[in-house]
Amino acid sequence: MKVLVVDDDVVSRMVLMHLVDSSGSYEILEAEDGLDAWEQMQAGLRPQLLFCDLRMPRLSGMDLLARVRADPAYDPMSFILVTSSTDTGTVDQAAGLGVSGYIVKPFQAGQVRVHLASLSPPPDGWMHRAERPTATMARLGIDYERLLAYLGGFRSQLAAASGEIDAMLARGEPEAACERIARLHTGCITLGLDGAAEGFEALAPDGQDGDRVHLALADAIRSVMAQADCIRRSQSEY
Repeated sequence: MKVLVVDDDVVSRMVLMHLVDSSGSYEILEAEDGLDAWEQMQAGLRPQLLFCDLRMPRLSGMDLLARVRADPAYDPMSFILVTSSTDTGTVDQAAGLGVSGYIVKPFQAGQVRVHLASLSPPPDGWMHRAERPTATMARLGIDYERLLAYLGGFRSQLAAASGEIDAMLARGEPEAACERIARLHTGCITLGLDGAAEGFEALAPDGQDGDRVHLALADAIRSVMAQADCIRRSQSEY
């Protein structure tokens, strides 16, 4: 799996590359700024995941995001914006352009692992605990295509939530962070993701523990993927 790290600050770039490397086995590539990254991708580079700093010379992270999302060739790529800016204007602008998620500086290993969860095998002993997809479809009155669409949308919400919750805590908004966690818990309940729901429920008393939040988010992303795989396998049997 290819992971591209884009940052004009060489120290920040090295730190982020180390965190990716310590999280699993990936082919880690680097670019010194947005223009360098864009030229590499135009030359054929297709990373599955891109971590990109917001503020860079020549081509900013926001401008690179706009170029990437305007080109269908890069649709499968997850674009994670790396920023020290926690203002809602930046978050809203990036969301409007189609960002996949955020990492708020200073880096935390848990933040990185949330976004790598979709590319990494689950840890030893991890078990997928969820309602049978047929039971979820019957309860919600939907078919398997709609359930897969819901799971895909929820996965995007989970990926974005990591940086958003970190930004809320950095702005001194613990109530907003707890509210976001509560909504994610409700999403897990609605989609029958029992194990992931329990993980978020355990955060209720202290939603300000960043490491535990990141672990719960990564676990939920794995659950979404496992449930989607169950649905696809069951459909292939017919």
